[in-house]
Amino acid sequence: MRNQGLGSWPARRARMTPHRIALRHGDRSTTYAELAARVASLAHRLRSAGVRPGDRVAYLGPNHPAYLEVLFACGGLGAVFVPLNFRLTAPELDYVLDDSGASVLICTAEHADTVAALATRARRFDVDAEGEITLPAGGAPESVDLPVSSADPCLIMYTSGSTGRAKGVVLTHGNLTWNSVNVLVETDLAADERALVAAPLFHAAALGMVCLPTLLKGGTVVLHSSFDPGTALAAIERERITLMFGVPAMYDALAAHERWADTDLSGVRTLLCGGSPVPTGTIRRYLDRGLGFVQGYGMTEAAPGALLLDQENATGKIGSAGVPSFFTDVRVVGESGRDVAPAEHGEVVVSGPNVMPGYWGLPAETAEVLRDGWFHSGDVATIDADGYVYIVDRLKDMFISGGENVHPAEVENAIHGFPGVTACAVIAVPDAKWGEVGRAVVVPAPDTTIDPATLLTYLRERLAGYKVPRSVRFADQLPTTGSGKIRKARVRELFGD
Repeated sequence: MRNQGLGSWPARRARMTPHRIALRHGDRSTTYAELAARVASLAHRLRSAGVRPGDRVAYLGPNHPAYLEVLFACGGLGAVFVPLNFRLTAPELDYVLDDSGASVLICTAEHADTVAALATRARRFDVDAEGEITLPAGGAPESVDLPVSSADPCLIMYTSGSTGRAKGVVLTHGNLTWNSVNVLVETDLAADERALVAAPLFHAAALGMVCLPTLLKGGTVVLHSSFDPGTALAAIERERITLMFGVPAMYDALAAHERWADTDLSGVRTLLCGGSPVPTGTIRRYLDRGLGFVQGYGMTEAAPGALLLDQENATGKIGSAGVPSFFTDVRVVGESGRDVAPAEHGEVVVSGPNVMPGYWGLPAETAEVLRDGWFHSGDVATIDADGYVYIVDRLKDMFISGGENVHPAEVENAIHGFPGVTACAVIAVPDAKWGEVGRAVVVPAPDTTIDPATLLTYLRERLAGYKVPRSVRFADQLPTTGSGKIRKARVRELFGD
């Protein structure tokens, strides 16, 4: 095959294990042979619709076999897949579609109202109730075999922007392949793996840490359109799930469910957890059931794995993010760029074949974070004498709420559009369910009264729900530096409770 990218995976796997089940979604099972045939057909139809190498094809919808079929078909054509966060509002989606230059938008029925409100000029094709994409027929059923290299871009995954705008992370076929190889090496995935994917595939972790490695190995991916703890527990028992990924809030919800104590979890071999540090109480609840966590640290820019803490060290190294992934290098460096001594604070920098080549259309921002072959994460950590890394703070203000990255600058930009706001700052405060949630600290204009409920309603119309602060505090003024910048640390001291 001339195609060395993800687009060739279904055909390669089908020639090895054609009759194994690749995907389970609802009552529908898809073998590897069937997946390869569907991807080949879709690639021909996309090509007949005018999609060419380098063109961007966006997908809006929940976890569904169509998501993976579009991803692999784009890979077969050398096109670039753009998975959309379905939690975003229409204006946010319009920005991503415009910024990526997507020429085609494929969407599911759940988001018809949102799509109707979009201003995008991308051609729209729908996924019908049978899972078929309403593209015209075209071409022969055999696989498209165009020259695609591991260095070619495979997808653009958008992350919230620290300056108020989302950035498109370009991940190559090689980035995604090497990350999958890291997972296979580190977690001992088996050919009989049955992986539950309920976390959204528009995030790098669900796609890169579970879905793609399982398909590469020839296991079965059980797709859930959304996460519901009762449904997930029933599937773990019924489907004999061996592997799943979740953020801490998902695992807490499972353990709090009424069926937790009675669910047969004997088939589970690996629980991958990321998105934010795993609380000790959560770890203990699973240890009591004879289960442990494989915890990790990463970022979209690393496709996403960087550090991994295996089950063997989950208790002895509680609080650690682990050691570098097999084919990835991680250092903790000081301002001079040299490695810090044990227990000293420094910035986490990452290098390896899974690290992105850059941000889409943002050369200055790319140069800022990619320096001398290392990605500068903006996260502060320490490293112990055994080489285990502990994330302790962030150079940037971004926080994680229920596994979703929230950048205060983006939320603050929206708050400034509300009448009567003269200044504001968004900080993170602890939350029992989501780990962290936002709190808006607002300075009203003189002789102005702002109703908190009205402000939050205003924000919900403009931002995804997880970005909207859960509480509002008011101040006469915000602490600032001599140059006029808001002192976020002081704001946290005054208003973080």
